[in-house]
Amino acid sequence: MELEKIYYIKNNPLIYNYLREDSSWYQRLNRGEDVIPTIESLAKKFYKQTPEDKIAKLSKNIELIKTFMDVIN
Repeated sequence: MELEKIYYIKNNPLIYNYLREDSSWYQRLNRGEDVIPTIESLAKKFYKQTPEDKIAKLSKNIELIKTFMDVIN
């Protein structure tokens, strides 16, 4: 594996932690394939960091605040 890939993985905790969860990707990385964008998108889905997940979480928090406000009134 090239040093640039190693530095990128080590400096990106999302990818680093995902590779610890699903170590089968190391085989493809060691073969020289450029799969880092694929791994990054899978890690975002796995850890729910996609824009859709963030919007859903925000919506859920707004509903929770609304419920508290209704209880207070």
